[in-house]
Amino acid sequence: MSSPASAPSTIPQVETDNVLIFDLDNTLYPAACDLFSQVSNLIGQYVRDALRLPADEAYVIQKSYFHRYGTTLRGLMTEHDIDPADYLNKVHDIDLSVVDPAPDLAAALDALPCRKVIFTNASRGHAERVMERLGIASHFETIFDIVDANYVPKPQQHPYDLLLARDAIDPTRAIYFEDMAKNLLPAKEMGMTTVWVHTDEEWAQVGRGDPRIDHETDDMTAFLRTLGNTTV
Repeated sequence: MSSPASAPSTIPQVETDNVLIFDLDNTLYPAACDLFSQVSNLIGQYVRDALRLPADEAYVIQKSYFHRYGTTLRGLMTEHDIDPADYLNKVHDIDLSVVDPAPDLAAALDALPCRKVIFTNASRGHAERVMERLGIASHFETIFDIVDANYVPKPQQHPYDLLLARDAIDPTRAIYFEDMAKNLLPAKEMGMTTVWVHTDEEWAQVGRGDPRIDHETDDMTAFLRTLGNTTV
């Protein structure tokens, strides 16, 4: 585990008034599970079917919308007025058997006496299925998903504001874990402590090295175990 030179080397000991905020995909399970490739393939199929395009043209649209709007869904809603519920149901119809249950992660979460929430650009149903597969669902108070965000994805400011207001979170008492480095930056501006969970995905690297990232880790479970201590 390493952190940018300008980042603090310590974080406060976690207490009952802290809130741990977690992204879901590639954060609470290893990116090596490669669930994203399944979702990406289903998104591609959805774009092909919805816009009646050949595969190569649909792929270009899919990636263009992802980069321009933050999610392909947001692009399809803006440009083509597609039904978001239909989209979310179809693109998250994936095989979760590649995700191993995570009893060590569950134990690390259980040892921290504070609120824990999920903050994801995915759907609530997808988050619930992944959490059940990991064996960690009982450790979380709530989920804030893309529907709760009015389909506005991170890192736009709107979903962060809604999350804090809905769940009465003091950002100065919150620690936010996320695999997409750029999604941490608005959180830090609001006063949160930020932790980048490493992934090799190229699109997750944008923003890495920014001094607003307080900590980095290759091992979520090991990092959580340190939060009861005074040093990281």
